[in-house]
Amino acid sequence: MALGNGHSDMSARAPRRIVLLGATGSIGRSTVDLLERDPEGFSVVAVAGGANAAELARVARVTKAEFAAIRDESAYAELKEALSDTNTQVAAGREAVIEAAVRECDLVVSAIVGAAGVEPTYAALSAGRDVALANKECLVCAGVPFMRMAKKMKVRLLPVDSEHNAIFQALGGEDPARIERMIVTASGGPFRTWSRERIAAASVEEALNHPNWAMGPKVTIDSAGLMNKGLELIEAHHLFDVPAEKLEVVVHPQSIVHGLVAFTDGSVTAGMAPPDMRVPIAHCLGYPDRLTTPAPRLDFAKIAALTFEAPDFERFPALRLALDALANGGGLPTVLNAANEIAVEAFLDRRIPFAGIAGHVAEACEAALRDGTAREPASVEDALAIDHIVRERSRTVLAVAAASGMLTL
Repeated sequence: MALGNGHSDMSARAPRRIVLLGATGSIGRSTVDLLERDPEGFSVVAVAGGANAAELARVARVTKAEFAAIRDESAYAELKEALSDTNTQVAAGREAVIEAAVRECDLVVSAIVGAAGVEPTYAALSAGRDVALANKECLVCAGVPFMRMAKKMKVRLLPVDSEHNAIFQALGGEDPARIERMIVTASGGPFRTWSRERIAAASVEEALNHPNWAMGPKVTIDSAGLMNKGLELIEAHHLFDVPAEKLEVVVHPQSIVHGLVAFTDGSVTAGMAPPDMRVPIAHCLGYPDRLTTPAPRLDFAKIAALTFEAPDFERFPALRLALDALANGGGLPTVLNAANEIAVEAFLDRRIPFAGIAGHVAEACEAALRDGTAREPASVEDALAIDHIVRERSRTVLAVAAASGMLTL
């Protein structure tokens, strides 16, 4: 298991050299907050972003990054100008982001949202870099080749997602053969108590109104439909080498317990923390040491009660789709993820209703099973090829449906 392998104690390296991919997103901003608080403990080698030149320049400036890469080549001039009075090198385009990912460092924080993060993260692994993984798509799209490369290069793949980080800590180095169940928790999102009909007709604003977490729009929409929990189970399957039948989801509205591990002797260990992403990020930045964070501390007397309930697959069909994709394996998780990204994008653009997300993903998975697109990807390149096919098909299908009036808000 790549989680337990890797380089010698990172605490022996001071300051720790960090590459931050996805520096302008929510995980990136939380990471920067921690890095700013400990300038003596960390040195930023490179930062990379998508298209927001102003924000990437701000991050590069406050972290004194040696190199800044922006994927959108049209944003190069703005980024160059914004950093003209610094010593930060600037580059743009796909290759520039990969260059950032493979620079010599102690840890690459992979926080690029979506399939765009797969290629640079894989490049970092291939270059022998330890990776703190916040990008779900890497393991959902190409879990087998990713874990194969991590094992080959003997690098650490540390989980940033609060659920996987909690499970990683709850495992405590136990023998994986003694695991009976592995459980990720779901807050239930903004629609936990809503009827199926009300959920189906939810507005963009309602879906983005998460009760516990402040996240980017794509992840927040996934959370509203519980698709994110299905994606997390697929991730857990690869990260911890646990079969699908041992993985579960339980709804926990307080978002205090993030993951649990049940062992064959009947004992259960739980990873608990406030709903603040700086906690799991700090765990990865400092591993195997621990950093001090400004996150609020748990006061169990004030919390008073922790409740749990089973997920409702009728009201949240996206979760069932993801579980079916995990059970069927092959390239179906890759198809599921690609179709979901395009459908979420369409919902955020107000081109399809909320119910249309799961509906489209189901149709895309069925089509891929019929025509062989859902084949097992032999490599990351193969997974990205499947991803591309499904994305293009999804865009076409949704555009035709919208034009014909089959999808209405």
